[in-house]
Formats: sequence, C-alpha cells, structure tokens
Amino acid sequence: MTDEVVRRPARVVVADDQTVVREGIVMLLGLLSGIEVVGAAADGDEAVRLVAELAPDVVLMDLRMPRCDGVEATRRIRAEHPGTQVVVLTTFADDASLFPALRAGARGYLTKDAGGDEIVRAVESVLSGDAGLSPSIQRRLLERLSEPEPPPQSGPAEPPDGLTARETEVLLLIAEGLTNQEIARALHVSTATVKTHINNLFAKTGLKDRAQAVRYAYGKGLVRPPAG
Repeated sequence: MTDEVVRRPARVVVADDQTVVREGIVMLLGLLSGIEVVGAAADGDEAVRLVAELAPDVVLMDLRMPRCDGVEATRRIRAEHPGTQVVVLTTFADDASLFPALRAGARGYLTKDAGGDEIVRAVESVLSGDAGLSPSIQRRLLERLSEPEPPPQSGPAEPPDGLTARETEVLLLIAEGLTNQEIARALHVSTATVKTHINNLFAKTGLKDRAQAVRYAYGKGLVRPPAG
C-alpha cells in the first residue's frame, strides 16, 4: 500500500464577457484532469462576487469586459480575497494589457490560443507560488527587460489632447490599475470628483472605457512598463 497523496482538483472560475468564448472555455476545462470549474462570470463585477461566494483557487480572467474590466477585477480580488490567484486569459499580449494586469496582481498570463495543457500548467504554477506565463509572454518580458532605458526628459511632457494636469494625473492612476475609490483616496478628493475628471478626459480623448484609457496612456508615452 502506497502513501501517495491525491491532490484535489483546482477550483476555477472563468470570467469572459463573450458567451460563446466563456462556454467554450468552461467546456474545455471540463475535459481536463486537475481542474473543476465552479463558476462562470460575464464581467469583472460578477467575477468578484463569485470569488466572494465560492472562494475558488484560481480565476481565469479576460481583460476587456464591460462594467468592470479584468485589471480592476484582478486588483479587487487580490486585495479582498488573497487566497484566490488570477491567471489572465485574453486575446491581447501588448504591453498596455500585460503590465497593468501584472501590476494588479495577476500571477499568470496566457493568450487565448493556449491549449488545455498550457492552461493546466499555468494553474498549477500559480497555485505552487510560481508565475504561470505563456512562452510568448515570457519572451516579451525578457525583451522589455533588455531594452535600454530612454534618455531622461529635459522637462515634464505637455499633457495631450488638452487634458488638464489633474485629468492627466487621474489617467496615470487609471493606468496603474487603481479603482475610482483608490484614486479618490490618493488625490484626497471625493469619488464624484474623480468621476467628473474621468468623464472629462474621456470626452477630450474620445475614450470609452478604462481599458482604452490604459492603452492611450501607454501610446502617448505617459506611462512606461516597469523595468523589473
């Protein structure tokens, strides 16, 4: 008789706003050993609620979702439910998607062309305390680390598109993954004031959501990915 320990399946919540994609991921995971899907969410708010109710081991998190995107949902989950790890599963592998998600606390990052075995490895990695990154994401991180630092600017950059200094400050905090409440605390203003600044900067830049705001901040050179 052996003393082999039988490990229980990892309890997983899937968060993706596209019904066909979400149901496909759930179906795929149902065929894999070592994973038990305990819930599925259509947006970040629902993902946070399911984590509070079900206490899963891992959330497979899409990034571009309505109401509450994946970055903000990841921040809330890691702050409120540190026993649950987050693995991003998204179409996007650009810096403007990758680095805010990692800053928010995601321990894994896969693109949606990942196979079942790769998803299982990522889940097992984050549960053992390691990072669950796809090979392409690992290469991107290494490439970013090997890039030379840009020369220091001689002075502060002019805010783009007529943004005020305060609107630019709010934009930078959004790019760091802060919620409206966290931005309000950081700037010592009310959440209503933060919402007003966000509405103004969205109107000036033509942005529609926080994910676009993050991409805009990186695209305008207002934010750089961390060097390490």
